Amino acid sequence: MSKFKLLSLVFATVVIASICLAQERPPGVGRRPVPKPGPVSLPILPALAAQDDVTFYAKADVPHGKVEQATYTNYAGQEKRMHVYLPPGYDQEKETKYPVLYLNHGGGEDDSHWTRTAPGGGCANFILDNLIAAGKAKPIIIVMPNTGNIVSADPPAPGKDDACTQEYLKDIIPYVEKHYRARPGRENRALAGLSMGGFVVMNTGLSHLDTFGELYVYSSGYFPDKVQAFEENFKQILSDPRTNEELLRVPIYMAQGETDIALRNGQNTWAVINRHGVRNFWVLSSGGHEWRNWRRYLHQTAQIMFPNDAAAKK
Repeated sequence: MSKFKLLSLVFATVVIASICLAQERPPGVGRRPVPKPGPVSLPILPALAAQDDVTFYAKADVPHGKVEQATYTNYAGQEKRMHVYLPPGYDQEKETKYPVLYLNHGGGEDDSHWTRTAPGGGCANFILDNLIAAGKAKPIIIVMPNTGNIVSADPPAPGKDDACTQEYLKDIIPYVEKHYRARPGRENRALAGLSMGGFVVMNTGLSHLDTFGELYVYSSGYFPDKVQAFEENFKQILSDPRTNEELLRVPIYMAQGETDIALRNGQNTWAVINRHGVRNFWVLSSGGHEWRNWRRYLHQTAQIMFPNDAAAKK
């Protein structure tokens, strides 16, 4: 037998022996730990609606919720306005409490834009009406605050809440849970936002996973000169194994269009998320930085929100 054939035979024997030993090891010995399953099965993202589909946000012949305006005084003494969507049946089912989606607008817009009609609005109320009627989304309250002038594009330093975060924690959430039948607890609060509103999700939501259980970023990401600060300031959160435990129900979500002006920012930001092994959904769609996409992202994500909430509990 040649020396080459002998070496090949020895190598093959070692490989086979290693495989056999690995199969005979007791579970968990000498192997990487297997992630723990979540309290419910990992949600499966439904397909995005087609780019030219208008039916999912049309005012259809289904039960409709209502949109109302509310005002509150924030911790700085300013009177602020928010739009609130209440699902169909809210006024009739007097004892039922609902989970809440806090939905944030983009730069140059305000709290009214998510419920404006197309093309320059989100049609959020009709999107939810149609999904609820089809049994594809839970009945939820949607709170749309006016966060203009208080959102920061800078990743906050550990333990230092920006103005928007302070308003959420001190004013917005307490007001909502006092004046509406909103179910308390992080498992009943989701946070989403488009463009500038995506900074709210990252700055406020990711730094307060004790307050928010689900995070959805639409067309956003830190600017190139802020990505390093994001990784440094959020290092403790991103590297903490409890972060993934907090995100077991629904991984953090980001979606962007392939011609989106914020695409590169989002990719760079999500590279940090991936580098630290944080559970996440990443969605690349057609289109750009536009309402046509943001309506689709809300339609997709509303179908996976609050997955273990089989019904609004009393």
